[in-house]
Amino acid sequence: MSIARSLFRRYGYRHEKNVALFSTLSHPVSSGSIPDEISELVHEYSQMSQTSVSLQTLTRTGRGEFPSNDTSSHHSKSETYVSHRFPSLRNPQAWPEILMQVANFIRHEMPIRLARRIKDLDNVPHLKDMSSVQAVKDIYISSFLTLVREPMIDSNAREALFARKLDVLYERHSSVLVQMAKGAYELKDKIRKQQISGLDVESFEYVNECHAFLDRFYMSRIGIRVLAGHYLALRNPTVEGYIGLIYQYTSPYEIVKQAVADASYMCENRFGSFPQVSIQGRLDLTFAYIPTQLHYIVLELLKNAMRATCEHHGSDPRKWPVIEVVIADGHSNEDVVIKISDEGGGIPRSNRRKIWSYLFTTADPSIQSNLMTSGGQAQSPVDHSVNAPLAGLGYGLPISKSYARYFGGDVSLQSMEGYGSDAYVHLRRLGDSLEPLPM
Repeated sequence: MSIARSLFRRYGYRHEKNVALFSTLSHPVSSGSIPDEISELVHEYSQMSQTSVSLQTLTRTGRGEFPSNDTSSHHSKSETYVSHRFPSLRNPQAWPEILMQVANFIRHEMPIRLARRIKDLDNVPHLKDMSSVQAVKDIYISSFLTLVREPMIDSNAREALFARKLDVLYERHSSVLVQMAKGAYELKDKIRKQQISGLDVESFEYVNECHAFLDRFYMSRIGIRVLAGHYLALRNPTVEGYIGLIYQYTSPYEIVKQAVADASYMCENRFGSFPQVSIQGRLDLTFAYIPTQLHYIVLELLKNAMRATCEHHGSDPRKWPVIEVVIADGHSNEDVVIKISDEGGGIPRSNRRKIWSYLFTTADPSIQSNLMTSGGQAQSPVDHSVNAPLAGLGYGLPISKSYARYFGGDVSLQSMEGYGSDAYVHLRRLGDSLEPLPM
């Protein structure tokens, strides 16, 4: 088989312009390596500037509120970049043009973000050699090459074709979070077996370069999936109150109720029952947010609270104290705040720093090992599932923090060892915070 064909089969790349280029390669493609010509293209795109967007920008462009000639100075850089391409929705017939312009923005922006992560995946020490991480890099390269070959989207037919292709890529990336967690597990396993010199399992959680890489990778991935998912959702028949992924009337109370039901189901599978949860505060509050992200954050915190409560107070559910959730907000508040309080024994001070690491978990090692085998959750086509164990991979808290920080919020935790913990979710209610795009 020719090198060109092997590249096309591996990456799904068939751009006519590059057939001759790839056919000149004289060396086989080794596992984990990027051919020089593709590497040069990746480098070129990685040097281009990324464009941050805000929740507010996504909402307003989804409504078509930005007139095509409005580039006034009061807009942020990202609003100006995006907004001057969007006609007003005074005329409903403008909607196909809006979809074309959103598609062209993604066609321009997505390869830049993918290229930066491909370079990161190719350079991160030790982790880059893990088979799961190499598989993720292949997915990113394939998606990058698919997008850079896309022509300008200047018709409804081309926009529809682009949407179908992007939908395929979106699904292809759906298990990447778990795949990366599997890569971290593979690395820890090699360190334990002393197959990597210069590292030991006790210090691994504090390898700053590796953790910083995972922070960049996951934050970028959230942004990529929000952009793609928002555009694909805009193309679906309108659901009342939704603009793409954003629900204008997101109710923290309703989200918490659903997360309680899901966490209770998972806890019951593990412990045979579950602690009760009380919800207090602003139960009538609604604001614009992406419900799936808020659900993930709250679910992770409730899972931790329920597990800690069950393990700390023994096997008798009658002795399990109630977990308390408080939703706070005021008209002058900067944030919507959700507090989740448990009496699950707290966290030792020596573990406070570790809980925000993607590489740390207090779960039974046998559970994590099972997740990483062919029969475990790592093979699931989706990142998050209520069928997953209550604890396992160790990325729940740091990913929750990344979700909150993506739109200007945060997650923090205060703990009293021997008693319990208070987790705080801060969500920026104005939605005007730009994405914290990693370099």
